[in-house]
Amino acid sequence: MKRHNSLVPLSHDHHRGLLLAQLIKRKAPAYKGLPNDIPGKIEYTLNAYAKELSPHFKNEEEILFPAARGNDADLDTMLDEIIKEHRQIESMIDKLKIPGSEVEKLDVFGKKLDAHIRKEERTLFPLIEKSLSEETLDELEKKIKRVKDECDL
Repeated sequence: MKRHNSLVPLSHDHHRGLLLAQLIKRKAPAYKGLPNDIPGKIEYTLNAYAKELSPHFKNEEEILFPAARGNDADLDTMLDEIIKEHRQIESMIDKLKIPGSEVEKLDVFGKKLDAHIRKEERTLFPLIEKSLSEETLDELEKKIKRVKDECDL
């Protein structure tokens, strides 16, 4: 499905997030150029969160979601669910910093991140595209690009 230009940068973030999710799941195959050991995967995950996921959440929560809120009751409910999932993901990142059960924590995090991204791509983004005007989506494109440029993404 062709995504509106305003959401394409966020979809690109999602692609990188899905790669991370696959890398850290239990019994993940080796990926060339990416860590294969548990400490390496944890470090990679923490770095990816700091450099990619956290700015991505900021873009969504401070730019996209406020523009989308109030246009459709189902969309508002979905936005609340997504924000709650962002907080759960952040909590899981904090738990990765605590030693113990690393394989299990990485696997659970990978599955959660995968499901979250797929929900946004398959359900949230189409709902946003349907609910917002072309003019609003075009304005969002500029704002989202500005944040990505500031974060050097």
